[in-house]
Amino acid sequence: MKNLFKIYYKDLFLGKRLFVGIGICVSLFLFTFFLPWLGDLPYIAFCALIALVTVDFLLLYNHKRGVFLRRDVPERLSNGDENELNIYVENFYSFGINIGVIDEIPFQFQKRNLWFKATLNAKTHKTINYTLRPTKRGEYVFGMVRLYVQSPLGLITRRFNFETDKTVPVYPSFLQLRKYELMAISNRLSEVGIKKIRRIGHSMEFDQVKNYVKGDDYRTINWKATARRGDLMVNSFTDEKSQHVYSIIDKSRVMKMPFDGLTLLDYAINASLVLSNVALVKDDKAGLITIAEKTGSIVSADRRPAQLGKIMNVLYKEKTRYLETNMEALYISIRGLIKQRSLIVFYTNFESMSALNRQLPFLKRIAKFHLLLIVFFENTELKTLTEKPVNNVEDIYINTIAGKFAYEKKLMVKELAKHGILSILTPPNKLTINVVNRYLAIKAQQKI
Repeated sequence: MKNLFKIYYKDLFLGKRLFVGIGICVSLFLFTFFLPWLGDLPYIAFCALIALVTVDFLLLYNHKRGVFLRRDVPERLSNGDENELNIYVENFYSFGINIGVIDEIPFQFQKRNLWFKATLNAKTHKTINYTLRPTKRGEYVFGMVRLYVQSPLGLITRRFNFETDKTVPVYPSFLQLRKYELMAISNRLSEVGIKKIRRIGHSMEFDQVKNYVKGDDYRTINWKATARRGDLMVNSFTDEKSQHVYSIIDKSRVMKMPFDGLTLLDYAINASLVLSNVALVKDDKAGLITIAEKTGSIVSADRRPAQLGKIMNVLYKEKTRYLETNMEALYISIRGLIKQRSLIVFYTNFESMSALNRQLPFLKRIAKFHLLLIVFFENTELKTLTEKPVNNVEDIYINTIAGKFAYEKKLMVKELAKHGILSILTPPNKLTINVVNRYLAIKAQQKI
C-alpha cells in the first residue's frame, strides 16, 4: 500500500483545468446561498468533476508503460560550439497526449528554463532537437529527463522519469576541426574568409608530369616528355612536406581574460587544434608545447594517424595558471626538443609594451633558429570604447586612454617585425581563420 501511494502521489500532479473546475464548483456552492433555484446543480457539477478526474486517472495509469523516452547525447561535446542533442519520445497510449519535457542538463550551462512542449497522436513518436554551447572543458554530468503527460481531458498530469546520470567530456572544438579539415582537403578555405595567397615561385618538391593547361607556367615545360608524347607536357610541383609546425600555448594569467563566454586560453586551444589538423592534412608534422611558470605538456612533432588524438587529449586537461610565463624555461625546452628549423606559433597576450619588452630577448633568441609567429589578441572592449560617441569630459578621457592602449597594440606588431618576428594581432573570434590563413601563406611563400 505504501509503495502504491509513493507511485501515485510522487508522480501525480494537478492540472490547470482541474483547478478551474474546482473554482466553478466552489462558486456554484456560494451562489446557492443567494440563488436557491440552483438546487442540486453544485452537487451534480462536483460529482461530474470527480467522475472526470477518475476517468483521467484511469486513462493515464491504466498503462504501466504508456510512453518511452530516450535522450541522445554525443559521446563528447565540442567546446565553444553549438552541440546538437535529441530527445526521442514515443506514445504507446491509444489516444493523443500532451507532453512537457524537462531535461536536467549540467549545472555549467546555468539554464533553468529548458522546457519543451509537444503533442503526440496515438501510437506515434516525435524527436525534439535542441543545442547546448559549453564554454569550459571538463566533465559535464547530465541528470534525469522528466516527462509530464496529460490526456485529452487535461485534469491531472502523470510524470515519467527516464535516463540516469550520464557524464560527457567536453573537448576542444573538434567541430571546427572537421569543418576546416574538409575545406583544406578540397582547397575551399577561402569560403570561410581565408584568402588565396599568390605563390612566389614554386617548390622543388616534384609531383608529376601532366598535360599543359592554359595558365600553366611555360617555364615548367618538360621538353623531353613533350617530344615523346607530341603534346605540351609540364612538370607539376607541390608544397614541401614533412615540415615541423609547433603550437606553443601560453597558459599563464594573461590568457584568463574572457570573451563571449570562453577564455583566451580556450580560443588558443581551439585554434591550435585546427592548425595541427590542417598541417597534418598538408603532410606536415604537428607538435605542441604548453608553458606557464614552468614547461607543461610536450607532444613531439609527428604526422602519424594518432597524432591529432594525442594532441587533443593533452589540450583537454589544460587549465589557466596564475603566474608569469617563464620564457627562459620555454627557450630551453625549444632548444632541447626541436632540432630542425620549424614554424613555431606562440599563442600569448600582451597588454602593454613593457610586457612585450620583458619577453622580447627570449623571443629574439628563438627567432634565430626557427620561424617564429607570435599570436596575440585585440582587446575588443577597448575597441568598443574608442568607437563610442563622446558626450562629456569623462567620455573624452576614457576614449583617449582606450585609444592609447589600442595604438600600443599596433606598436607591438611593428616592434616584433623590426626583429624579424612574424605576428598576428586578432580578435578572439577570428583567431582560427587568421592563424590558418597565415600558415597557408607561409607554406606558399616557402619561408620555413
